[in-house]
Amino acid sequence: MYNLLISLAAGLLVAVAIRLGGFGWVAVIIPGVLATAIAYVALNLRAQKRLSAKIEAAVAEAQARRFDRAIQMAKGTLAMGPWLFGSQAAISALIGQFLWWKGENEAALPYLEAAAAGQWPARVMLAIARWRKRDLAGMQKIFEGALKGRGNNKQGLLWCAYAWLLEKEDRHDDAVRVLGRAVAANPADDKLKSALQALQNGKKLKVGKLYMEWYNFGVETPPQMTPPGFRSGRRATYR
Repeated sequence: MYNLLISLAAGLLVAVAIRLGGFGWVAVIIPGVLATAIAYVALNLRAQKRLSAKIEAAVAEAQARRFDRAIQMAKGTLAMGPWLFGSQAAISALIGQFLWWKGENEAALPYLEAAAAGQWPARVMLAIARWRKRDLAGMQKIFEGALKGRGNNKQGLLWCAYAWLLEKEDRHDDAVRVLGRAVAANPADDKLKSALQALQNGKKLKVGKLYMEWYNFGVETPPQMTPPGFRSGRRATYR
């Protein structure tokens, strides 16, 4: 918003300066519009560069499991929200995810709710929160909204998360229908085909085997990894 206002002011100044030079109002329109557009692009690029650097630093802290520091850094970027359209929702989604990974699910909810449909990982977390509170209608509404986000219907994990939660509620037919839609939207996606086939054959949907990122949502714990050369038994032996 601020970038737009500054750009409009710049365009107006250029137009007024040309008008004071003796030119008619018709002659000042094109230069004024061009000045506005150039100023807006330049200001946006500058703000995006600053925001990206701050976000990358916050993500690095989260990856190192320094969640308090990551949350603090991400919250510090909220002040840039008025400078870039859509950034407020993206930053909120990130804060919500950091809080979720930290285990503070309730604290994450206001931020996850502020996330746009395009930020589908945050929307999946919000859908899981609705599911845990037995708000199944709300859960489905969030998933359906997320799938309408640009490019989100290509996200196999989003489809599988939706189907997995439906399956947990003994809504097997609904889960199969969801994955049927997923395969129809992504006919070349072998993972989605495998997931659909598993449900159609009455098998358990093992999302974690298809997408390791599934475990980031906290509804299932990843299997313990067996050290190389380890053989289970009365006595542990290593080769």
